Amino acid sequence: MGTARAQVNGLDLESAAELNFGHCFEPNPVRPMKRYYLPLIAALALALASCGGGGASGSIPNAPPARGTLLQPPPEFLSTLTISALLTELELPINQLLLTVSSAPLCDILFYHIQYETVGGANEATSASAVLMVPTGPGTNCTGARPIVLYAHGTTTNRTYNMSDLQNAETISLAALFASQGYIVVAPNYAGYDTSTLPYHPYLIADQQSKDMIDALTAARTALPLASLATVKDDGKLFITGYSQGGYVAMATHRAMQAAGMNVTASAPMSGPYALAAFVDAVFYGQVNGGATVSSTLLLGAYQTVYGNIYANATDIFEPQYATGIQTLLPSTTPRSQLYAQGKLPEFALFSLSPPAPAFAAITPPAQPSNLAEVFALGFGNGNLLQNSYRLSYLQDAQAHPDGGFPTITTGMPAAAPQLSWRQALQKNDMRDWVPAAPVLLCGGDVDPLVFFFNTQLMQGLLGCAGALGAGQRARSGGGGNRQ
Repeated sequence: MGTARAQVNGLDLESAAELNFGHCFEPNPVRPMKRYYLPLIAALALALASCGGGGASGSIPNAPPARGTLLQPPPEFLSTLTISALLTELELPINQLLLTVSSAPLCDILFYHIQYETVGGANEATSASAVLMVPTGPGTNCTGARPIVLYAHGTTTNRTYNMSDLQNAETISLAALFASQGYIVVAPNYAGYDTSTLPYHPYLIADQQSKDMIDALTAARTALPLASLATVKDDGKLFITGYSQGGYVAMATHRAMQAAGMNVTASAPMSGPYALAAFVDAVFYGQVNGGATVSSTLLLGAYQTVYGNIYANATDIFEPQYATGIQTLLPSTTPRSQLYAQGKLPEFALFSLSPPAPAFAAITPPAQPSNLAEVFALGFGNGNLLQNSYRLSYLQDAQAHPDGGFPTITTGMPAAAPQLSWRQALQKNDMRDWVPAAPVLLCGGDVDPLVFFFNTQLMQGLLGCAGALGAGQRARSGGGGNRQ
């Protein structure tokens, strides 16, 4: 596995060492590791300060609770994960790599499930849930005032997804790398998952996903002094991080908190599709990422639900065999393997093997860059998800109104005036429109087959040009190889 890092706005090796998570910042590339470990190691080089809470609910009769309201005070206590039990988990073969990169646990961990008021993608009132991990024990890291890590998880199709489940790889990683070291952890499940009443998930809708994160944090801060057995309190320091979809959500959250005047000292978004408009353009230009049938279905379903103008009929974009029910297909309680077997979704083929026009034969599929050509080729085949006619319309719009970051880097910014509704929505949710006032660390795999590394490179370049890049800092790249 190769890694590449971009350090932005003053985050340095000393900050990483202070948190005992310097692996991603050393000059040599880290050893190969599972895909979900990279952000949890890199993201820990943060030094954040306080973030504001939510307001009190109003007195309007029948009005829903205010955003961020804790819906079941006191929070539901689930279990205690002791140091010895955590070590037992880490010694399992599946967690051996995590064991090698994590420090020795210092604290037991109290697990709480919290439910809170938030909003959907159209600002409709709804609820969501999160896990609250609270360190406990006699050590100085486990009592008194402690910092908070606010973590955004990666893409999942599982409607019942719950970050309090220790069988979840992200959960055990958060426990080992953060909570057992004395950090209070807040990890939302997102609206549309677990106990949420929202019937869809607002996937990669920046405004909603950032509100969801802020509301979870507000509810967690309310829950902490009410939590049974807890002996710690919030010291006002906040660590915002996340991976893949969560990397995007972490950046959107930092941006939203900064805009609202809420203090953020630093964040560490990891491997996120920040340059969202350029990323989807790259997919339509033939650079189909792994998992594209899933991410496209989630993205189109969310955008159609929230904006209502992506298509008039599902068959405008989707092949007829998949169109019925596609808008609400994901997330689902049906395993993805069964959805493939039932013919509701193709596993790999996003596009047809036939070029949408002769001019696009060379990118159906593309052969360059050669180290990802095999991944791109999987996205083309029989039984493809998206209509060739829609791919043609998209490419024609991309040519007429090119993104400044792909296929040629010009301004690095999204297209100024795309005409296609989906490209307009992608532009609206692209992250290339802000300059952080606080340190940001970017980290990603340089041959990532799921979220292409140019997302990180474009953001690092734009932040550097805007003066947000610390003196003497630059992107670093390790060796080659796909992340797993």
